[in-house]
Amino acid sequence: MPVLVITGTGTEVGKTVVTAAVAATALAAGRSVAVLKAAQTGVGPAEPGDAAEVARLAGPVTTAELARYPEPLAPATAARRAGRAPVHPHEVAEAAAKLATEHDLVLVEGAGGLLVRFDAAGGTLADAARLLSAPVLVVAPAGLGTLNTTELTARELRSRGLDLAGIVIGSWPAAPDLAARCNLADLPDVAGAPLLGSVPAGSGALAPAAFREAAPHWLAPRLDGSWDAEAFRVREAPGAF
Repeated sequence: MPVLVITGTGTEVGKTVVTAAVAATALAAGRSVAVLKAAQTGVGPAEPGDAAEVARLAGPVTTAELARYPEPLAPATAARRAGRAPVHPHEVAEAAAKLATEHDLVLVEGAGGLLVRFDAAGGTLADAARLLSAPVLVVAPAGLGTLNTTELTARELRSRGLDLAGIVIGSWPAAPDLAARCNLADLPDVAGAPLLGSVPAGSGALAPAAFREAAPHWLAPRLDGSWDAEAFRVREAPGAF
């Protein structure tokens, strides 16, 4: 898995923190890691973007950002309004492939959900994943409403012949409600893919050293961690199934 594409079921679901956790866990396993942000929106020229936040939390990763637009909009819209060139899927794929020649793992973080448009032609992160033949990790919220958006994302990936690596819950609450507890069983069912981790809410606020120490415990062995989905369900959702 030299390239892993990371998308979400929507915006603000924890993609960047999950990307940082995957990077930190891979680094702890002795792998070299690069993080590619295809299109950064809503951030000024001198401000740290998502790739910089991953590096702050995870440690020594190579970071790359193909384009940056000031308004917090879909990349195609943000590029148009800024009068700047958009990012195209083939550019994402080419940049990721180059990084993969120099690193054990390349994480490609999208913007928003899978079908958020990069350009006026309708190019998306899904198109970049297809060009790379890369598996896609989906970050989903824990609570009510997540089953629909997760299943829609999984179905779209399969309709395109893409490999859904699994689901990671981007922000697991300290006091999960009934919907969140039930979703531990229902998410892998509707996605047709395993739960590969759960990141505690507020993890992005941890000190970097604490984040790096904890990250492997949030992710499953397929992502170099030690998290066990069944043990997590038994502990967090007793009596919900």
